[in-house]
Amino acid sequence: MNSPASSLKTADDSLVSYTHWMYALHAASALIGMFGSAFIATAFVFGLPSIVAVVMNYVRRSDARGTHLESHFAWQLRTFWFAALWVTVVFLLSLPLFFVLVGFVTFPIGIFIIGVWVIYRVARGWLKLKLDTLARTVGEKSFEMPFPPHGEKKLVPGVVSAFAQAV
Repeated sequence: MNSPASSLKTADDSLVSYTHWMYALHAASALIGMFGSAFIATAFVFGLPSIVAVVMNYVRRSDARGTHLESHFAWQLRTFWFAALWVTVVFLLSLPLFFVLVGFVTFPIGIFIIGVWVIYRVARGWLKLKLDTLARTVGEKSFEMPFPPHGEKKLVPGVVSAFAQAV
């Protein structure tokens, strides 16, 4: 999700909206796991909303190439597939431990940690998408603003964009 904004082509507004919908579907899966009978990680990996979001991601991935959304598409896919990998690893490591009852502790703890990681990834990605969208806001008077850590000046299209880029 870290790309220089100046070298990227502008994404279509419908693709930005589409990306928000994919984040919303991933968040819905996490919420189902949080408030339902499943764990967050298992609801995220095996839940219908996340699976639909992954399919949506693969369908429009080529449209996002070369835009600032490309990193969001990759971020969502990596989150899903790494969550699936780690759920499988935790299950396989806990399976033999179920026979000595330790697996009944290691499995929920492992799945809980993966769930926290999933929530972090979805929230961070979705917030970054919103900030990326605000950073591209045009319509005010542009100005140069120094950015940390070295104070290099960058032309920003307006106050909203400057705030979003600084955050």
